[in-house]
Amino acid sequence: MGNTEFILAIAFIVFLTAWKGIKMVPQQSAWIVERMGKFNQTLTAGLHFIIPYVDKVAYKHSLKEEAVDIPSQSAITRDNVTLVIDGILYLKITDPKQASYGVQNPRYAVTQLAQTTMRSELGKMTLDKTFEERESLNINIVRAINEASTVWGIQCLRYEIKDITPPDNVRQAMELQVAAERQKRAEILDSEGKRQAQINIAEGGKRDVVLQSEAALTDQINRAKGEAEAILAVAGATAEGIRLVAASIDDAGGEKAVALRLAEQYIDAFGKLAQETNTILLPANTGDVGSMVAQALAVFSKIQSQTSQK
Repeated sequence: MGNTEFILAIAFIVFLTAWKGIKMVPQQSAWIVERMGKFNQTLTAGLHFIIPYVDKVAYKHSLKEEAVDIPSQSAITRDNVTLVIDGILYLKITDPKQASYGVQNPRYAVTQLAQTTMRSELGKMTLDKTFEERESLNINIVRAINEASTVWGIQCLRYEIKDITPPDNVRQAMELQVAAERQKRAEILDSEGKRQAQINIAEGGKRDVVLQSEAALTDQINRAKGEAEAILAVAGATAEGIRLVAASIDDAGGEKAVALRLAEQYIDAFGKLAQETNTILLPANTGDVGSMVAQALAVFSKIQSQTSQK
């Protein structure tokens, strides 16, 4: 081998050695470097140089949020009902060093912890509460996982229960209960509707009676007012007529006019005899109109003289 080949071989070896010492860490990743089998440093995203054959990248971690499927498992509630439940765990590595040396397999450890915690939390609840308080169950599981996984360098962000499957007999009983509840609500709504309809009918009848009584009262008041006004109008007209008659009597020729009027009324009344009844009372001198008028004038003069004396 010549000097040229030897130099090229040496250069190639140096190149390979230098190439092994260059590390390109991707974004959202962290690499753990060990030197002689002992932790040396954590490489973050970017270009890094290590000593070949002395330093070694022992662990590579992704810092992205990761969804871990929790397999289905059975759990017993507080009222002794066996449920089959599964879920999804969202976690993230916050400390690459602790995730490398704190536990052998961090994701497997968190998965097992989630399963045991889920069984423990379900054992504190009844079957009905399990379906009603799913959100609080998720929160309790996340809190319990974070309390244990802090030393592992892993943070549990959230936990979501996918399915809760009760036994067939329990599911059938629940379906019957739901159907009974719906029937109960339907009957209650129907009875409430009938009760409200009866109330509305009674209120309508009551309102109708009140309105009719108010209308009758208003009609009676209006009739009374009309009759009172009519009586007052007749009385006023009568009084005015009497005043006019009195004034006419005091004028010249008034007594003759009164005598003539009395004679006319006597003749008119005498002409209507026996038209309305068969019983007739006649004076002795029915044919003497003058004497009848004279008697009427005598009565009128007597009343007038008594009025003047007062």
